[in-house]
Amino acid sequence: MTDRAEIYSKVTDLIAPFNKKNVALGDATTFQHDLEWDSLTVMDFVAAIEDEFDIIITMNMQAEIETVGQLVDAVVKLKA
Repeated sequence: MTDRAEIYSKVTDLIAPFNKKNVALGDATTFQHDLEWDSLTVMDFVAAIEDEFDIIITMNMQAEIETVGQLVDAVVKLKA
């Protein structure tokens, strides 16, 4: 089982190519406000997360995930 720190590291690695403003990442970093992602970027990123972790993030889950920490926690839960 992968622990939260490992998942956090993989998630931040996956964010890097989409982090055009080189925003410092933390649990509270928001995708919409801090990273300023549009809907297409979000969809591309979600696909990358789903491929990396072999999970499915539903549209309802996506709507509730606003921060890096929330995403990491969702991945941990889906991998359990």
